[in-house]
Amino acid sequence: MKTIDYSFIMRPKEILKQWVNCFNQSDFEGISELYHEQCVNHQTPIGMIVGKEHIKRMFKEEFEKYDMVCIVENVFEDGNVGILEWKDPKGLRGCGFFWIEEDKIVYQRGYWDKLSFMEQQGR
Repeated sequence: MKTIDYSFIMRPKEILKQWVNCFNQSDFEGISELYHEQCVNHQTPIGMIVGKEHIKRMFKEEFEKYDMVCIVENVFEDGNVGILEWKDPKGLRGCGFFWIEEDKIVYQRGYWDKLSFMEQQGR
């Protein structure tokens, strides 16, 4: 039986810490590096974004267009899944689920209120 050394693999909580740091710095390059090439980002208010390059473009456009800050309320992990409960300074709240494989996000699902977000952004 082959023994696998998992000590070098990052835990989902560590990946989420990097994700929040990149998000709060509007670092679309850095945040996109956390995703697998064939990942899926399903933000329930806007739909699915498929592939690392499309996700990178989405973050670039959103960081240029909106004032966004992620304040961590809770971070949980269960196996290879990280769960992030967040809020922003204006009171918007949301939750994201991140499936991690080999230190990369392969699937993300996010829940937040788009109407409240757009009202806060003055749009």
